[in-house]
Amino acid sequence: MKICVLPGDGIGPEITAEAVRVLKALDLKFEMEEALLGGCAVDAAGDPYPEATQKLALAADAVLLGAVGGPQWDSNPRELRPERGLLGIRKQLGLFANLRPAILYPELANASTLKPEVVAGLDILIVRELTGDIYFGQPRGIEMRDVDGKHQRFGFNTMHYTESEIRRIVRVAFDAATKRNKRVCSVDKMNVLECTQLWRDVATEVAEEYPDVELSHMLVDNAAMQLVKNPKQFDVMVTGNMFGDILSDEASMLTGSIGMLPSASLDENNKGLYEPSHGSAPDIAGKGVANPLATILSAAMMLRYTFNQEAAAQRIEGAVKKVLAQGLRTGDIYEPGTQKVGTKQMGDAVLAAL
Repeated sequence: MKICVLPGDGIGPEITAEAVRVLKALDLKFEMEEALLGGCAVDAAGDPYPEATQKLALAADAVLLGAVGGPQWDSNPRELRPERGLLGIRKQLGLFANLRPAILYPELANASTLKPEVVAGLDILIVRELTGDIYFGQPRGIEMRDVDGKHQRFGFNTMHYTESEIRRIVRVAFDAATKRNKRVCSVDKMNVLECTQLWRDVATEVAEEYPDVELSHMLVDNAAMQLVKNPKQFDVMVTGNMFGDILSDEASMLTGSIGMLPSASLDENNKGLYEPSHGSAPDIAGKGVANPLATILSAAMMLRYTFNQEAAAQRIEGAVKKVLAQGLRTGDIYEPGTQKVGTKQMGDAVLAAL
């Protein structure tokens, strides 16, 4: 079982180190090798996704990623920004299916800004298409054009999806729903965008293959509102790259902290890239206070989806629940009456619980 470890930028190296410690504590044989991705790769190799990293990622069975980005690279040319490395690895590895669970642990019921009765027992899975949509569509760019009698800068991007791209991601959502509560909500903007009218049409066709799963449709603006108003109405949500990016971050905050939420990005054979849903948090980088639990839980998702090690995945998830039940909290989930700990101390506690 070969794992490519990409610590990345900001708090990435700190939180990834704790996930690696947890994986090494299991009775499994992993081969792990680190490489550079993101801003650190730009600084060291002049490329956010260097060739050496590409070779290692292609040869691995799974990739464990920390986080990428930081303000020091914001003024770089677009091709030299850390995020281009993340988009590059997703595209090269064919990681089209992004799975983001939003689960509210009972011990963190007061962490959400919503009323407890609105979010108690929350368990949503957002399935986001990851390699298409406006993020990758061509043509795109900024150029000078004559518009409305003025010679001015003109920015443009292209949203597009093929039928096969939609069909495969919607099937991922339906397959997930068969193991959950058998409900899929497909999110689009078909009243405005022809691209997403096709999305709705294909989703409806795929639903015929899953007679035991209920399909509903929702416009993205309404979906954003409903996630706050009544999030527990959802089981599995499936949507495109742009809408999924926004809705998954919104859903993550229903739980009180994005620092608790893992994610998996899978190809057609369940080779995956696993990373926390949060960013690089440069403001706390190097301070030893970041929450490593999302990354540790991402490692559990790796065991489940890529390595078919369900028992080991549940061991990690059980250890995280035990640590939370003991009242240990990093700063992002701290509340009076609990014990505030740092990144390594939280990792120590998870190891002890294992």
